[in-house]
Amino acid sequence: MKSLKENLQKAHIVIIGSGIIGKFNALELSELGLQVTIIDPTEIQNSSYAALGLLMGNMYQKRKGRSWALRKQSIELWPQWITFLQKFNSELNIEKPLIQLTTNEEKFKKLEKFIYENNDQNLQILEKDSIFIKNINKAFQTQNIKGMISFKDGRINPFSLLQTLDKCLRHKKINFLEEEIVKIRKLNSQWISTTRNNENIKSDMVILCNSLKAVDLIDSIISPNITLKPVLGQAMEIDINEAEVNLLSLPKQFNINGINIIPKSKNKLIIGSTDEYSTNPEENTFEKLTNFLDKKPYWLMKGKISKKWYGIRSRPDGQPSPIMKNFTDGLIICTGFYKNGILLAPACSKWVANEIKNYLF
Repeated sequence: MKSLKENLQKAHIVIIGSGIIGKFNALELSELGLQVTIIDPTEIQNSSYAALGLLMGNMYQKRKGRSWALRKQSIELWPQWITFLQKFNSELNIEKPLIQLTTNEEKFKKLEKFIYENNDQNLQILEKDSIFIKNINKAFQTQNIKGMISFKDGRINPFSLLQTLDKCLRHKKINFLEEEIVKIRKLNSQWISTTRNNENIKSDMVILCNSLKAVDLIDSIISPNITLKPVLGQAMEIDINEAEVNLLSLPKQFNINGINIIPKSKNKLIIGSTDEYSTNPEENTFEKLTNFLDKKPYWLMKGKISKKWYGIRSRPDGQPSPIMKNFTDGLIICTGFYKNGILLAPACSKWVANEIKNYLF
C-alpha cells in the first residue's frame, strides 16, 4: 500500500478560480507536496480585488454554529499565515483594532449585552467619553455615536495580500493557466477539465472556487440543489479638501451603521461597500455610501471621488454561507463566501487539505 506522502506527491490538483480562496488553497496544498494548477481566465477581475479586507471575527455576535466555528478557527490561524507570508512581504500585517459603531440606541444595547455575556477581554464598549468616539463625533459633527472595539480584529490590505500570495505562488512554482473552464467530467479515475479552447486538463481532484460559475460546472454532472445569488459591492476613495479635518485623527478602520470607513491619509478615505443584488453597478453610489448618518458633515458632502471600483460576490440562497462541500470522487466546491472570503480563507484551506488527505489515503 502506498503511503500518504507518496500519494500526495504524485497527485495533481486543479483549482478553478484565482481569488483569495483559490490562492490560499493552492498554498496550503503545495505545502503538502501536491502538484497544483490554478485555472482562471480573468484573474484581476475576480471579486477579491474589490474586497476591503476587514476581518470581523471576534466581534461576530453569533457565537455558535458552523459560521462561528469557521471564524474562530480562522482567527487562530491568521497569525500563523501572516508569519509565513511575511517571508515574501515583510510589511504585510493585520492592522488592529476594528471598531463597530451605531447611532441606534437599541443596537447599542445589543452590543452591550453581547460583550457582557461573553466576558471577552478583547472586546470593549466605547462610550461617549472614549477618545475614539470623541474624535469621530468631532469629525462627523455628531454626538450620538457609540459602539464597541475589538482588539483582536482588524484589516489586512487586500491588494497587498494578493500580491504577496502571487509572489509566494511563483516561489512554490504553482502552475497558472489563463483559461476558462467550460466543462468538467470524471473519466475512469481522473477528472478532465475542458477549456473554451477545447484543451483537456487531467487531474486527480478538482476544487471549484470560481464564485458564481462554480454551480454551472457542477450542474453539468450532478444536481447539487445549490443556488448562488450575485451581490455587487461598490466602494470608493474620496478626496477631502478641508484643512480643518484631519482624517488621520480617526481610527484606522471602523464601521458606522453598516458602512466601512478606512482613512488612508489626512485628506483621503475609503468608504464601502454596497449590497446590490445585481451584476451591474447602480448609480448614485456616492449618496448611498455617504448616507449613514442623519446629517452628513459638510466636508463629506464636498468630497470628490478619486477612485471607484466594484466586485461581484456570491451569496448562497436558502443555506448558510459559505458553500463548502465534498461531492465525493475528488470534486470539492468552496464558494459563496459573500463578504468573508479573506477572513475565512485559512479555515477553508485547512478544511480542503483535510478532505484531500482523506480522499487520497
